[in-house]
Amino acid sequence: METNEHSPAPDISVGDWMITLLIAAIPLVNIIMLFVWAFGSGYHTSKANWAKATLIWALISIVIIVILTILFGAVLFSFMNSGPDFYENPQF
Repeated sequence: METNEHSPAPDISVGDWMITLLIAAIPLVNIIMLFVWAFGSGYHTSKANWAKATLIWALISIVIIVILTILFGAVLFSFMNSGPDFYENPQF
């Protein structure tokens, strides 16, 4: 029978998760630490996977925000240019 050389990693404690989430709530520090946790060595696998998933969701959110900003900006620009010009031709 084959023996398993790798024993399961110990669980991350609630206190460690509390510190992780506190660090993840600090602006700019969170981005740096997410990359460190996701791609650095020596961190728990579940924390690395959580950091990678958080970075993926952040990227998806940024892409959606950029698309919506462009879309609504184009609509607003279209409305601004399609109406009558009240500045040069006031209609009283």
